[in-house]
Amino acid sequence: MMLIIAVSVFLLSCKPAEQAQTVVPQSVTGDDAVAKTNCELTFGMDAWEPYQYMSVGNKAAGLDVELVEAITSSMGCDLNVVQGSWVELLSLLKNGDVDFVLGASKTQERESFAYFSEPYRQERFQLYVRKNTEHPAYADLKAFVDAGHKVGVVNEYYYGDEVAALYADETRRTQFVGAIISELNMARLLDEEIDGLLEDSFVGASILRRKGLDKYIQPHSISLGQSDVFVMFSKASVQEDQVQQFNVGLAQLRADGRYNRIVEKYSH
Repeated sequence: MMLIIAVSVFLLSCKPAEQAQTVVPQSVTGDDAVAKTNCELTFGMDAWEPYQYMSVGNKAAGLDVELVEAITSSMGCDLNVVQGSWVELLSLLKNGDVDFVLGASKTQERESFAYFSEPYRQERFQLYVRKNTEHPAYADLKAFVDAGHKVGVVNEYYYGDEVAALYADETRRTQFVGAIISELNMARLLDEEIDGLLEDSFVGASILRRKGLDKYIQPHSISLGQSDVFVMFSKASVQEDQVQQFNVGLAQLRADGRYNRIVEKYSH
């Protein structure tokens, strides 16, 4: 996830990280398990249902969480979780205060302070707009922006090359409005402060359904296509060979069918 947009007012409003808690992964035994390393890892979680969120009992849950729990269990690692905004978690990752974050996009700037796993899923960002409002059939996001429409994005999310190129153009940059969470963009959309917002298609559908906003907000025909998503590890606290062990566990998860079984739970 994620366009580099720094808006100081939002950075100042970031809440402090919540206290870490242990997530106990299921044990993996037999030929499918990779060599145990007796480790403990802390991951930063930015609530992003259905990929990662806190469930009943304040337990980390979601598609990404289940995949990572299965892999780190095969590595012999216990997991702790720290909650925070994406902007805050990136800062913690740089300092080594969290070992990894989920659902990350790979950029050259991030590679200066982080290792990346092999891609573990793909995402597709969708433009969402108000219902009952006339929306011409714009060919792409550039046409939408050039028509004078403002687009809500989440600070520090990377939305891919198309959005990055639009934002790099100073004449279009003011058309993008940053927020610390997507729900704030939805409120702005309903208040007509912006004309659209970008969100992962699964996440957007989940938020609209949970909050009853599907009566007022709908997906536009514009989407940004699919892109790879990675686990991003801190170079300050994680060894490169641990990342390789994670990749081995990911490959085994795909090979033995567990990966597909986990994904299928969230595809309905």
